[in-house]
Amino acid sequence: MTPRRAGQLRSPLVVAGLALLGLMVLVALFAPLLASHDPRSISGNVLESPSSRHWLGTDVPGRDIFAQLVYGTRASLVVALLGGSLAMVAAVALGVLPALLGGFVDTLVNRVMVFLLALPTLPLVVVIGSLAGSSHLTLIVVIGFLGAAPNARILRSQALALRQRGFIGAARGFGGGPLYVLRRHLVPGLAPLLTVGFVNWAGVAIGLEAALSFLGLGDPSRVSWGLMLNRALEPEIRIYFSAMWTWWVLPAGMGIAATVIGFTFVGVGLEPSFNPRWLRSS
Repeated sequence: MTPRRAGQLRSPLVVAGLALLGLMVLVALFAPLLASHDPRSISGNVLESPSSRHWLGTDVPGRDIFAQLVYGTRASLVVALLGGSLAMVAAVALGVLPALLGGFVDTLVNRVMVFLLALPTLPLVVVIGSLAGSSHLTLIVVIGFLGAAPNARILRSQALALRQRGFIGAARGFGGGPLYVLRRHLVPGLAPLLTVGFVNWAGVAIGLEAALSFLGLGDPSRVSWGLMLNRALEPEIRIYFSAMWTWWVLPAGMGIAATVIGFTFVGVGLEPSFNPRWLRSS
């Protein structure tokens, strides 16, 4: 790692972002110790106010809201990890590999990516999520698919520049196939962009998962912050006409915001040293 990148890792934005994400990871890991109730089981009366037994009260069936808040951290981090990773794998397959092959394949895939980028993200993910079902795995696949196009475009432009380098030509001249060159040369060369792309899309993935769950497209059997917000809007509760929103809606919203901000801070802090466009302009 160069001194520039090592110094960038100590920037205030990166430190603040890693601190927020580290706190979320600790909450997810020690959820059984922090929450004394099962988030899916009825452990009290309906709509109890906060007390020493239920720190954030209970919801309509009588489930502990604090337990849902704590265990919801796990769902968000899993979506961030898997959704971000899937988006980067798809971006390499749809952006870097066609750029290496060139010709008709690269032109065709590039046109498809441009078309996907022209579509509005949230309405598209709502339509796909409605058609594909409400399973958690489907939700992650949809989020990863949506992250492929924007990241593929960025990776493709850098892959086209790397393709002109001498070591790529030498590897192909010695009989290295496209997959070999991709694995041994292009992916390591694109590692900084892959890192920033993963961090940025992981934050987006959390927001998309919360939005879809809030709209009722998430898996109702799981515990997540988006489903907490969805259940709070049930007509018979009338939560916004009472003080319940301060211990039901506000903590879940703050959890979503804090996690997204953590990923955003890390991504913004790393980009000046990891994005080739920033390096060329400095």
